[in-house]
Amino acid sequence: MEKEVHRVGPVKGELRVPSDKSISHRSIIITSMASGTSSVRNFLRAGDTLTTLNVYRKLGVKIEEDGDVLKVHGVGTTGFTEPDDILDMGNSGTTTRLTMGVLAGQKFFSVMTGDESLRKRPMGRVAKPLSQMNAIIDGREGGNLLPISVRGTGLKGIEFFNKKASAQVKSALLLAGLNAEGETVVQEPFRSRDHTEKMLRAMGADIQIEGGSPYVVSIRKAEKLNPVDIDVPADPSSAAFFAAAAVMIPGSELLLKDVLINPTRDGFFRKLKEMGADIQYMNTREKIGEPVADILVRYSPGLKGVRITGEDVPSMVDEIPIFAMVATQAEGETVITGAAELRVKESDRIKAVVENLRRVGVQVEELEDGMIIKGPQKIKGGSVDSMKDHRIAMAFSILGLISQEGIKIKDADCAYISYPEFYEHLQSVLQK
Repeated sequence: MEKEVHRVGPVKGELRVPSDKSISHRSIIITSMASGTSSVRNFLRAGDTLTTLNVYRKLGVKIEEDGDVLKVHGVGTTGFTEPDDILDMGNSGTTTRLTMGVLAGQKFFSVMTGDESLRKRPMGRVAKPLSQMNAIIDGREGGNLLPISVRGTGLKGIEFFNKKASAQVKSALLLAGLNAEGETVVQEPFRSRDHTEKMLRAMGADIQIEGGSPYVVSIRKAEKLNPVDIDVPADPSSAAFFAAAAVMIPGSELLLKDVLINPTRDGFFRKLKEMGADIQYMNTREKIGEPVADILVRYSPGLKGVRITGEDVPSMVDEIPIFAMVATQAEGETVITGAAELRVKESDRIKAVVENLRRVGVQVEELEDGMIIKGPQKIKGGSVDSMKDHRIAMAFSILGLISQEGIKIKDADCAYISYPEFYEHLQSVLQK
C-alpha cells in the first residue's frame, strides 16, 4: 500500500501509543518458563508479538485470552513440547534469538525459519555462544542464517563478552542459563536494554547484576520461576514518532501517556532534550520494576545539532531513523556514528534513511556506521521506499508532515509489524 502524507497543522491532545514491543515479547517468552499461571495486561497485538504468541502455543504452552488480559500457563523451565512442524518466526528477530536460548535447554529437536527479511539477518551472534554452552545448532552458513535447527542438550554455563551490547544476545544466554549447570555470565561494554534481567529478578531467578562499565549480569540454574502479573507500559519507540512530530510542527503540544522511560530505552528523548526540545516527564511511577511516565512534548524552535556515538546507540537504536528526521530541522551538524548495527535490521536502515532523505531533497552524508545531517533544511517532498521496514515507513510519514509537496511512502502498511494503528493515531492528533 502506498501512502501520501502532506503538510498539516499542529499535533495536539493526548495519546497512549501501543504497548512496549520488547516487554510484550518477554511477557510471553519468560512467563512460559514459570511454574504456574501469569497474567499479562496491555499486551501489544502487532505482527511480531503475535508471532511470539503463536510460537509458544506451538511449543505446548496454554495461553488464554480473558478480555484484554492474557493468562499464560507456564510449563516450567524444561516443560516445553517438541513442535510437530517448523516454527515460523515471521519477521521477528527478538522471537527468534530469545527462543534459541529457550530451546537450547530443551531435550528435543526443533527448526525455525522466517520471512524473506528475517532469513537474511545474522543469527550466528546467538548460535555461537549457545554452541559453547553445548547446544547443537545448525543452519545456513554454519548456523548464521535461518532456517536453523536446535537440538537441546544438558547445558553448561559460560562467561561471554557481549561486544555489540546486544540485548537479544544477552537475553538468549540468560534464558539458556536457567537450564545450565554452573553460572552463566554476560559482560557488555555498556548496558543494553535490561527488561529480561528485570523480569527474571521479579520471578525469583538467581540473578546478579553489577552496573557500570563493563555491565555484568550472571545467572544460575533455576529450579523454578514464580508466575508474575505484568501490565505492559507504552512503547517509547512508538511514542518517539509522535514526539518528533510535536517538536517539529509549530503550535504543537502533545501528552504521551504511560510511556516506558527505562534508561536503556529513553535515549531518543534524552537526545531531543540535549538538542533543546521542550520535553517533560510527568507523573513518574514504576510497573514491575520498570519506570514509566507521561511525556509532555511541545513545539521546539531553535533545535541544535548533536552527536550520537556508540555509547548512545543501544538506548535509542530503534529510534535513529526518526531522530534523523528531527536532525534535518536542527541548526548545525548532527553526527551519528557507532550505529553499524542498523545495517542488519529489517532493512539496511542507514542506507534506507540516507537514500530516502536524498529523494525528498535533503543533503546527507552516509558513513559506514551512521550519517551526518546538516540543518535546518527545507523538506521538498517526493516518493520514498520503506524497504518494507516499519520504522522507515513511519519515520518518513512524520517527515511528510513538514514537507512542502508531501511524501509518498511505498509499502507504508508494513507499519503493522510494530504499530497497527499508526495512521489512525496520527489522524487523531492532527489539527485540521
